[in-house]
Amino acid sequence: MNHHSKLSSINHFSTSTTFLIFCFLIVFTACQTQDKTTEAESNKAAEAEDWITLFNGKDLSGWDIKLSGYDLNDNYNETFVVEDSMIRVKYDNYDEFNDAFGHMYYKDPFSYYKLVFDYRFVGDQLKGGATWNVRNSGVMLHSQSAESNEFDQDFPVSIELQLLGGLNEGERYTGNVCTPGTAVVMGDTVNYNHCINSTSKTYNGDQWVHVEAIVLGGESMSFIIEGDTVLSFDQPQITKGFIDADGESVGEDWGSFGVTRDEADWVSKGGEVITEGYIALQAESHPIDFKNIKLLNLCGCKDEKAKNYKSYYLKDAPELCEY
Repeated sequence: MNHHSKLSSINHFSTSTTFLIFCFLIVFTACQTQDKTTEAESNKAAEAEDWITLFNGKDLSGWDIKLSGYDLNDNYNETFVVEDSMIRVKYDNYDEFNDAFGHMYYKDPFSYYKLVFDYRFVGDQLKGGATWNVRNSGVMLHSQSAESNEFDQDFPVSIELQLLGGLNEGERYTGNVCTPGTAVVMGDTVNYNHCINSTSKTYNGDQWVHVEAIVLGGESMSFIIEGDTVLSFDQPQITKGFIDADGESVGEDWGSFGVTRDEADWVSKGGEVITEGYIALQAESHPIDFKNIKLLNLCGCKDEKAKNYKSYYLKDAPELCEY
């Protein structure tokens, strides 16, 4: 082979090799890009928040009603109604309140979650309601179920996120905590006060107020009003009933305080930390509206290899993982 032929062969070999390497790099780079894209999509999916809409804006599907003195799901006098994409507690069909304390419970219990909703007080209090119930309502957290309430039980054993409207004179905080049959830890001490005030502003009139609650099982709860954290406490727990600030029982009969007559069972659980429960909207004699009720579950699969992994989960539930 002459020198020219050798050079041609070398050039041909070099060109072919270069072309093959170039093709390989294109395929390798494409695979890397695809891998990076897949990883980015996976990360995005893991960060996307899956909010649960507790109220569909149309009807009361998914909720159970229990009013004191009435059977389960007897919506006496249409106390709870849906109007204009709101859940409304109304007393248009009442003459007097007659202690018809009521609660409407979402069907599923939760443990670790973030709850958001908007509320507003409207109109005047129904005749027969207590003076302390003017522009007073609440949302019960870690509550016993609707089914487990006694027939004439006024309040479920629960942690109440108390909602108060201003009275156009002085301060009246909202986002407080009240404790029917329960207590909470403030600092490192069990606080037995039945209601503990938040540091919120006062909201007069019929304005909408935005509320968030961050509930971490039996660890802690924080209440947020219009973006400001106004109250935090730890270890929600069962007590022997209503207890005063000195830790003394205010009467032995829970039933006399509208909580429950199934006393023996609850007393045996005194001091037990409550780790989960139901969410219930309260009817306490003053009309109130609720809307935009949503929940972000913070309990779920924390295995990054699972299809349903979420980066924001705080409590691991391996049994829920999907592969």
